[in-house]
Amino acid sequence: DVQLQAYGGGLVQTGGFLRLSCAASGFTVDDYAIAWFRQAPGKEREGVSCIVSSNGRTSYADSVKGRFTISSDNAKNTVYLQMNNLKPEDTAVYYCAADNWPHCTYVVGGGPREYDYWGQGTQVTVSS
Repeated sequence: DVQLQAYGGGLVQTGGFLRLSCAASGFTVDDYAIAWFRQAPGKEREGVSCIVSSNGRTSYADSVKGRFTISSDNAKNTVYLQMNNLKPEDTAVYYCAADNWPHCTYVVGGGPREYDYWGQGTQVTVSS
């Protein structure tokens, strides 16, 4: 059974940190591009970050560069998003997605791309 499970969200104060996890089952994250997206109320979905574990390539939205770090643990078949120095504008539901086209093209900035699997969202709320 193929599944992506996103978890780790919560409520933090400005300047705080959280680590989101995206645990995969039924496929190997190393063979996929794994992306994190977020969607705030009334806003469009935004690509936040992406990793291709097989070659170590990553990408980040400008709004999170220097604060967020994406990584993968192939032994646990899990991708993480470490979020530091959180700001109120980071408040959103965060989703992870997997695509067996192992590139991060169109994750940040959007574009014509579909994803094979999506995890359920995890809420991140940053209080001011």
